[in-house]
Amino acid sequence: MTQILIKNGVVFDPINGINGEVMDIAIKNNKIVEPTEIDESKAIIIDAKSKTVMPGGIDIHSHIAGPKVNAGRLMRPEDHYLTNKPHKLPIRRAETGLTVPNVFKIGYEYARMGYTFVVEPATPPIKTRHTHEELNTIPIIDKAAFVLVDSNWIALDLISEGSRDLLAAYFAWLLSATKTLALKLVDPGSDIVWIFKGEGIDIDDQIPVYNLTPRDIIREIGNIAQLLNLPHKIHVHCNRLGYPGNYLTTLKTMGLTKDINKLSETPAIHVTHVQFTSYKGDSWANLESGGEDIAEAMKKDPYITLDLGQVIPGRPATTMTADAPFEYILYHLTRWKWANADTEVETAAGIVPYRYRKRNYVNTIQWAIGLEVALITKDPWRVIPTTDHPNAGPFMDYPIMFSWLISKKAREDFMKEVNQRALRKTVLPAIDLELTLYDLAVMTRAAPARLLGLERVKGHLGIGADADIAIYDIDPREVDISKEYEKFAKAFKRAWIVIKDGEIVVREGDIVKTIYGKTYYIEPSITSELNQELSKYLVRKFKEYYSITMDSFIIREHELRKFVKINVNTHLKG
Repeated sequence: MTQILIKNGVVFDPINGINGEVMDIAIKNNKIVEPTEIDESKAIIIDAKSKTVMPGGIDIHSHIAGPKVNAGRLMRPEDHYLTNKPHKLPIRRAETGLTVPNVFKIGYEYARMGYTFVVEPATPPIKTRHTHEELNTIPIIDKAAFVLVDSNWIALDLISEGSRDLLAAYFAWLLSATKTLALKLVDPGSDIVWIFKGEGIDIDDQIPVYNLTPRDIIREIGNIAQLLNLPHKIHVHCNRLGYPGNYLTTLKTMGLTKDINKLSETPAIHVTHVQFTSYKGDSWANLESGGEDIAEAMKKDPYITLDLGQVIPGRPATTMTADAPFEYILYHLTRWKWANADTEVETAAGIVPYRYRKRNYVNTIQWAIGLEVALITKDPWRVIPTTDHPNAGPFMDYPIMFSWLISKKAREDFMKEVNQRALRKTVLPAIDLELTLYDLAVMTRAAPARLLGLERVKGHLGIGADADIAIYDIDPREVDISKEYEKFAKAFKRAWIVIKDGEIVVREGDIVKTIYGKTYYIEPSITSELNQELSKYLVRKFKEYYSITMDSFIIREHELRKFVKINVNTHLKG
């Protein structure tokens, strides 16, 4: 096995409390080991003097695989025009695409930035085989997916019936059957309303057919996630996304942590791409930022985490979400392209291309909101910087987003280019806070590893961790990143060296080796009695609802290129 010794790097490893210390990192058998275990005469020596060393980055929310992503590629031929990068075998395959890149570019671009683990956050159960086929083909990075459950007819039946244990058993089965890592809720209950009325729904509105509201769904699934002892409890895309005034719905959703019977001290609700659900005002004409309100609520509730969905003005985007009602509205605002899809029994989705413009009033407020939430909350362990790729911008622009967080000057320079009237409706110009490299390592490495329950092997450089490491050509002791933010962004756009599973895959910003990472999924345990009861129930429900058999529905381990199964002991008793 390859042995590697990284010498004299400036290391940021928050899980182990290391903040810019100069030290050596050793790798053997794909793991981090004590430097004394390395035979230097046989090892690859990397002189990282004056370089920044961090664990591999982890993106908790990026749409990288599945049927809607593939549909997005088909909708955007202009997205691929002039972006082609021919293959260079055997080192790398051909790359193409900007907002919806092909599978090869996804893996390579994440690796070039020093990211080594990415989560696809919304896969419909019946189409998750497609999702895994794409995940299998993405090179280098480790992957996982979250399964959509909020409008699932079987789940809604069980919630309506009050069959909590059977619902928990169903979700345990569903996670195992789809080989996914956590439960995802998108505009809870909206698919039922979309079918019957062609519109969305707010958190306390009644859902047709079922005697339920979205509040009931979030609360019950939140409690089920606790019973199942899921490391990452529920990943919630709030109702009324994209509508003026929706910050009130988000605050109500966050407040549901008090109604969840918390069986651990881990976060109970993760709110996704909060920028899209933090709007004040009652129309686009008087839109204002609700970012400060969301941030203040975050400070009061330690059981909430969120990611930003940070807008990148001046860049194209391809919006895609299981929130089909919102995409229908967005299509009528843009009047360009629109795709819609429904899956039987489970969910719907929509896709609309979009471009965020610097001088646009609404887009400027959107840009400010994500930054306000991150900076006012002042808790990098609970705020994850994302662009909800490709909804608010391409993930390749993460270094630009980071520069706005670590540099007030970067924000001020960009403010000169945006809509000045809109800026006055935000508090961003008055914020002086600048995050540090340590904060950034928390937000992009340590915190997401903990949120996913993977902190034993991911997100840090301690003994026994997976050898996923990013080295950036910037010395924070010599470069004031808050003033020279462009140097910072350049360094983090193209890492100097990236090591994945103990192999050097990036050198001086270029891919030098293609390997394939693992796909993580979770398998909660349930009792044999409950399993028998569930099996009888599902046989009946599949015949009633689905056009496929249960056997065809289940994804087998051999269908995953490489996998890591995480067994979880639940709190279920019968």
